[in-house]
This record gives sequence, structure tokens and C-alpha cells, in this order.
Amino acid sequence: MLFSIALITLLGFSLSEIFKKLALPGLLGMLATGILLGPYVLNLISPDMLHISADLREMALIVILIRAGLSLDLRDLKKVGRPAILMSFIPASFEIGAIILLAPILLGVTRIEAAILGAVVAAVSPAVVVPRMINLIESGYGKDKAIPQLIMAGASVDDIYVIILFTSFLGMYQGAGFSPMSLFKVPLSVILGLAFGIFLGFLMQKFFRIFHMRDTVKVLLILSISFLLVTLEAIAKPYVPFSALLAVMALSGTIREHYEILANRLMGKFGKIWVAAEILLFVLVGAEVDIGTIRTAGLASILLIVSALAFRMLGVNICLIKSRLNLKERLFCSVAYLPKATVQAAIGSIPLAAGVAAGDTILAVAVMAIIISAPIGAIGVDKLYMKLLAPPESKA
Repeated sequence: MLFSIALITLLGFSLSEIFKKLALPGLLGMLATGILLGPYVLNLISPDMLHISADLREMALIVILIRAGLSLDLRDLKKVGRPAILMSFIPASFEIGAIILLAPILLGVTRIEAAILGAVVAAVSPAVVVPRMINLIESGYGKDKAIPQLIMAGASVDDIYVIILFTSFLGMYQGAGFSPMSLFKVPLSVILGLAFGIFLGFLMQKFFRIFHMRDTVKVLLILSISFLLVTLEAIAKPYVPFSALLAVMALSGTIREHYEILANRLMGKFGKIWVAAEILLFVLVGAEVDIGTIRTAGLASILLIVSALAFRMLGVNICLIKSRLNLKERLFCSVAYLPKATVQAAIGSIPLAAGVAAGDTILAVAVMAIIISAPIGAIGVDKLYMKLLAPPESKA
């Protein structure tokens, strides 16, 4: 495993810097590293590391969401309000609807298989989106209308909504049927995650005020509580829906709300941790990509993905009707909401393993969705934010 970590670090950072020199996002170099070193090309990543890949990726996501919470200002969130709620489910619904409509025509799958495919593809990637929005918050672009906060808040719930739908559609395929009550799990999961995260965040900031310790110890305590929350979600899943990742963001956001000086110091610490977490996350996501499945995807899959992304952009613009955002800012939100990576890598192979007849097609389209949308979204955000968003201190 040590050899794998060395290869991932050396090649990952090298390709990341090369891509940056080419004016491309560094994460593309990390994804390329994972594809090259992964089991489908050179097979140089230790099987032991691949076995715990899902846990390592989840740890990296936790670091992202802690940073997101420490960056969020509740006063900014109040500015966005309704659009943030709508963006948590409308764009994904539009994308799933488009795939249910088009996939049977383009790929020859059944409607229920198309629904499963839609739920696999529709989730936005917080791993791609959130770090970029944090950078925008720090730089001040879009601050006047809280655009980065809007995108982060919507994206954090988008995944919950889509994964619950995925579980429901897969259950329908396997004969369990679809219960309208399953949709009730979405708001319940959000409410419980937020409530528990806020409660723990309030307790932790009180604890940090009473007991003085190094900030490094505080970072370790926050990470440990966050890992426990993820474990609690797995235990509670059969009984009650609960979003641990949302709880993690709420926890760190509450610390910021009540202890801003500490939150600003911790942001620097977690920023350093993210340097290592980022490369692990994107390299291991890349290692999940079976480029052999791309050959089976074909032009029909590309057309399906592009059409679904167009519907997603339409959904984003519907969410922003009657908002304060102008056309340029709405275009930015649409582009920022495109990337797929982490969820698709995590659940893309589940239908095939579960015996879904079109499982190989679903996996191929999931891989193609990562390859198409992650670069478009990442490059789009990196290249467009200065052109489309109000600069710092601007009241435009």
C-alpha cells in the first residue's frame, strides 16, 4: 500500500501541475492518474487500498463539507432562501425525467431501467463543486448575491435526493415496488441531519471555549465526530433516514456561527488537509473508471448525457426565476451544477451487481457522464467566474 500511496502522490501531483500549465483544472490530472494506475490499465494500485477506496473517498468528502460549513455565513444563506431549496431537487428531477424519456429510445432499455440510469447519472459532484465555491467565497466573487453559498447548499441536498430515488427505483426493478412514503425520506433526512449537526456544533463550540487545546487537536476532534456521524447514518438507515454528510456541514457551520474566530483558524488547518484529501479522492475516483466500458457506450450514450445536461441547466434556470440573479449569473449557476464524479463512481456498478439486465449499459453511461461533465463543469467554473460573477466589493 505504501508503494501505491507514493505512486498516487508523485504522479497525481505531477499530472495535476501539467494540466494546470495547459490551463486545465488540476483535478483532471488526478482523475487521469487514477485511470492509469487503476485496475483497468496498469493495475499498480494495491488491492488493499482499492478495498478501502470507498471509505477513503468518504473521508475526503467529509473534509470538503467541513470546509464548506466553516465557510458558510448564515446571513448569506438567508439571502438565497427559496432558490437553494428548489435547486436541491428540481435540476436533478429534470435530468432524471429526460433520461427516462430518452434512454429507451436511444439505448433500448426499459422505462424502469432508464429511471435507475437517471438516478445514477443525475447527482452533482460535491467533490468538484464545493472546493471551487469555497475558493469563490474566499476571493469574494459573487458574494453580493451569495451565489457560491446558493450552489453549495443546493448541491449538498441534491445527492441525498438522488440516492434515495436510486434506492427506490432499484427496489421497484427487484419487485419491491415504489412507496410514495420513500419521497418523504428526503425532507426527513435533511431535517434530521441539519438538526443533529446544529446540536453537535453548538455543543462543540461550547466545549472549545471551556477547554483550551491546540487547534490541531480541535481538527482531530471534529473529524472524529464527523466519522461517527457517518457510522451513525449506516446504523440508523434501516429505521430512520439521516444525512450524515449534511450533519457534518451543519456542525461546522454552527461552529462558525457561534465562534467565528476559531472557524477562521480551522479553515486554514482543513485547507492543508484538503491538499492530501483531494488527491486521494480524485485518483481513487479515476481508479473506479473502467475505460473499457466506454467502447460499449457509443454515440447514443453521449447524445443522452448531453441532452440530460441540457435539461439539468433548464431546471437550474427555473429555480432562479424571480431571483435577484441576472442572466450571466444564472448561466454560471447552470455550468457549476453540471459536474458528476463521486456519486457515479460510487453507485454506477451497483445495478450490474444487483442483476439489472441493462447494468452494463448503466455503468458505461455513468463512466461517460464523469468523463464528459466533470471537465466541462470544472473548466467552466474556472474560466467563467471572473466574466460572469460580480467581482469583490461590486454591487452590480
